[in-house]
Order: sequence, then C-alpha cells, then structure tokens
Amino acid sequence: MTNIEHGPITNEVSELTDILYDKTAGVATITINRPQAMNSFRAQTIQQLIWAFRDAWDDQTIGAVILTGAGEKAFCAGGDQKSKGDEGGYDYNGGLGGGIGLEVEYLHQVIRNIPKPVIAAVNGYAIGGGHVLHVICDLTIASETAKFGQSGPKVGSYDAGFGSAYLARIVGEKKAREIWYLCEQYSAQESKEMGLVNKIVAPDELMTAATEWAHKILEKSPTAIKMLKYSFNADSAAIQGISQLSMASLAMFYNTPESNEGKEAFLEKRPVDFGKFRM
Repeated sequence: MTNIEHGPITNEVSELTDILYDKTAGVATITINRPQAMNSFRAQTIQQLIWAFRDAWDDQTIGAVILTGAGEKAFCAGGDQKSKGDEGGYDYNGGLGGGIGLEVEYLHQVIRNIPKPVIAAVNGYAIGGGHVLHVICDLTIASETAKFGQSGPKVGSYDAGFGSAYLARIVGEKKAREIWYLCEQYSAQESKEMGLVNKIVAPDELMTAATEWAHKILEKSPTAIKMLKYSFNADSAAIQGISQLSMASLAMFYNTPESNEGKEAFLEKRPVDFGKFRM
C-alpha cells in the first residue's frame, strides 16, 4: 500500500518509548528521548520519528516542526552501535529498512518532503547519522556547546546519499570531503561559518529561539512556505536515487568483516584496525 504524499505506509506506533512529541500553538516539537545513549537511534526510534513527522504533516493546525534531543549532551549521536547485530543489520522486527533494519532513508524523505519547515535545535553532539538529520532539516539553530561532525568511516559505516551529496551543496565539495574523510568535530561557530548552522544561542535559550523562529514561520502564508520548500528541494531531488543506492550498498557492507571491525572497536573501546583490509 502506498500513499502518494507520504510514501510507503509503516506500522502504527502503539507507544512512544524513544521520543517525546508535543503540539502546542501550531508548532510540533519532536524530541529524541534516549539521553542515556547520547540520543543515538535504534530501529524503534526511527519508526517513532517517522510516525511523529507524519502526524505533524497531516495535522493542518501545525505549521512548523522542531527536532531536538533530550538532555544537554546530545542532539543525536547517530545509530546505536549496541543495537547493530552480528549479521550487519540492526535488531528490529519487521518494517522497511533497505536491508539494514532501519528506516533511515524513509525518515530522510519525510523530513525533506513534509510541506512545513523543520528546525533542528541542536543542543549538543550532532554526530554521524545525527549530523545527517540536522543537515536535512530546513534550518539549524545551535547551542554554543553544540558539536558537529561525521563518524561513519571510523565505525565501518557511511551515508553516501543526502549525508554526503547534499552536505556538499551546503558547505562545498572540499569541506564536505574533509568532514567525511577526517571525521573531526566542529564547534557551533565553525559550523556557522561553513553554512551548516543558521544561528547560535546560549544553551538555555535554544528552545526559546527555535520556538520564536517557528512562530515567525506561522505568521507567513502556508501555501507560500510549502511551495518554497518544494522549490528548494527540487534542485537536489536527484540525490534520492543516490540515497537508495547508498542504503542498498550499506546493507551489503554491514555484512563484511571490515564493517564489523568498526563496530567491535567502538564497543570494546579500543583503537580500530582497518589496515588489514587494505591488503
């Protein structure tokens, strides 16, 4: 079964265990609620995020969405390595996942296609898959303590779709390659200078600033905002096809000893040894 606006229909969420969801005065706030795991996502986190974004999409009283993370340490640290199984995929019962057990590709589509601006309120680390989420959002407001960066190649993973191709459109080819090849971390100010962040505020002002921007959007014509978002997306729409190839190849890569070395090194808190895979 397919919905023209939303794409594939996913399972309904019976209980929100991994996120918080609030709708107040025309603004939907979606909070990744796994602070004990640096708000890293597992399969049910992704499914619940998709559900919340689709609910905000369907609710005509909602004009803007804020995406953030619980606590002060992290916005989102990407995929939870502890939930990555020995066979490569993530522990998950059912659902779409392109073979990796996570519906990340579909979540990216929903964030891009929802006809309402999505504001990332980054309160700490936005790393790996969490970094990709903020990149895809329409706007990013960062706490002064926020940190941005990639980690995929360090743990045997990658996002060769929107996480790299769209990133290059924002920061330029050279900087995007630096971010992915070196896997270093960047401050809020450095990220603002490269165009990744729109605004920086004090940590205790983050949600206030995000809500203020959301209400400024609510004052505008919803049709005009929707058409502008569609227009902005049109130029990079072809990346969707690249993203499908990326996720399909990632599913195969996760089944290799090379990818598994990255996961095991992370979990065992030891230096990773990818050198043997260059032979």
